[in-house]
Amino acid sequence: MYINLVQFNPIWENKEANKEKLLKLIPTNLIKESVLILPEMTLTGFTMQSNVFAEKLKGESFQFYSKIATDHNVHVIAGLIEKDNESFYNTLIHINPSGKLVCSYRKIHPFSYSSEDKFYTGGNKAVITEINGWTVGLSICYDLRFPELFRQYAKQKVGLIIVIANWPDTRIAQWKTLLSARAIENQCYVAAVNRVGDHLKLHYNGRSSIYDPMGNEIVSLSDLEKVTSADISIENVIQVRSKFPFLEDISLI
Repeated sequence: MYINLVQFNPIWENKEANKEKLLKLIPTNLIKESVLILPEMTLTGFTMQSNVFAEKLKGESFQFYSKIATDHNVHVIAGLIEKDNESFYNTLIHINPSGKLVCSYRKIHPFSYSSEDKFYTGGNKAVITEINGWTVGLSICYDLRFPELFRQYAKQKVGLIIVIANWPDTRIAQWKTLLSARAIENQCYVAAVNRVGDHLKLHYNGRSSIYDPMGNEIVSLSDLEKVTSADISIENVIQVRSKFPFLEDISLI
């Protein structure tokens, strides 16, 4: 299965400008039915103005991503700020090549260090989706620091974990280490998309990456606005788990 990582520098809190930017950045020759993954809070950046930029799950952001999915015949994984009644969520959505919403995942761990927990409600469930016969676990940024979520995915034998993020360069070494660890301990691929560029005192250098089930980095992007792609193999997941059947020994207590 082909994975396309979209690493870009979002224009702060400007949905329309970011839509234009992404339409220019996304190639026209994507592999059909491949997966296109965009960063956390794709069209706004990591804003705390949830009350200003929140929308219904199938609002304008969904409509934009849905058209990308149908125009390119791909699966789209993207971020948006969701409003549900009086609550706001940092949400990831999966749209299939027909432009239909397959599922959504609400970030379970709001980033309290930056007060995200004051402006967003945390989700309360892990979400697994299916893409081209693969079972796929979903996560957002700060979730990466909490292996308990990913062990739930391992128990369900997912072949791929997706992480969308806005992760600054001051902690990028931890990003790389945690991504590799999630791949190793769960014996699956991890595909992670981060942003680039500057906001206030923060710099983002990307390092959007794919790790294989042994924790090896097979593709990585640094400090570039670019779409990069890689082909991943379910046979590799099966072989690693057969040779090293560690997942059979998980005991969640």
